[in-house]
Amino acid sequence: MTVIDSAIDALAPVEGLSVTLADGVLSVTIDRPDSLNSVTTEVLAGIADAMEAAARDPRVRVVRFGGAGRGFCSGAGISAEDAIDGSQTDIIVEANRAIRAMVALPHPVVAVVQGPAAGIGVSLALACDLVVASDKAFFLLAFTKIGLMPDGGASALVAAAIGRIRAMRLALLAERLSAADALDWGLISAVYPAQEFDAEVDKLLAGLIAGPAVALAKTKHAINSATLTELDSTLDREYVGQSILLNAHDFREGTRAFQERRSPSFTDS
Repeated sequence: MTVIDSAIDALAPVEGLSVTLADGVLSVTIDRPDSLNSVTTEVLAGIADAMEAAARDPRVRVVRFGGAGRGFCSGAGISAEDAIDGSQTDIIVEANRAIRAMVALPHPVVAVVQGPAAGIGVSLALACDLVVASDKAFFLLAFTKIGLMPDGGASALVAAAIGRIRAMRLALLAERLSAADALDWGLISAVYPAQEFDAEVDKLLAGLIAGPAVALAKTKHAINSATLTELDSTLDREYVGQSILLNAHDFREGTRAFQERRSPSFTDS
């Protein structure tokens, strides 16, 4: 049987997503800098496809996951030009597929967070194995600000990293968490000064590439199996809850308020 080793090369281009492979590093970059890399259904599907292809491509040794420009990922687009349709749940389906693919991938995945990570952007970062941030970055579970609940596995990923009480604080109050505080809380792996960030990321990737791939894969699997036992059920539970909230009045009011730059008036309906 012929072994096909070009899984990455066979990926279809996705607008707003850059996927490149060089010297063992697969770089998956959300490329929508004008919206601080907000994601669409198509972009999330492209991320999932890239992660699934990486598992089949022997050239890949490590994945670098990040965003273009000054932001990491600002979440699902809800601007007037890029609003999500509240009747659709495709974006949750593709987000969940991307999260599952990142966690299941046998190679280390490094989240490179040089700027804001909000909403599903936090989930995408925490699904990675190492999360390194610039000192200019911050993390924000902004869901309740628009009448939604955390998704993308955030209910499990955040709590697994920092515990129930701090996870509740971030999720219920939608507070911004600086990179320094995120490191102190145990949410991320490292923080570097912005002017040294790229060089530090390159050193980290080089170390992983030079490492023992099989040992790294088994280590990743063992730790994820021990700490993310509820991830699959969490993704399913979030899908059900978010599907209801996406069709509620409060979500429509929350998105209108965001677009109009005013405080929302929620009616619990």
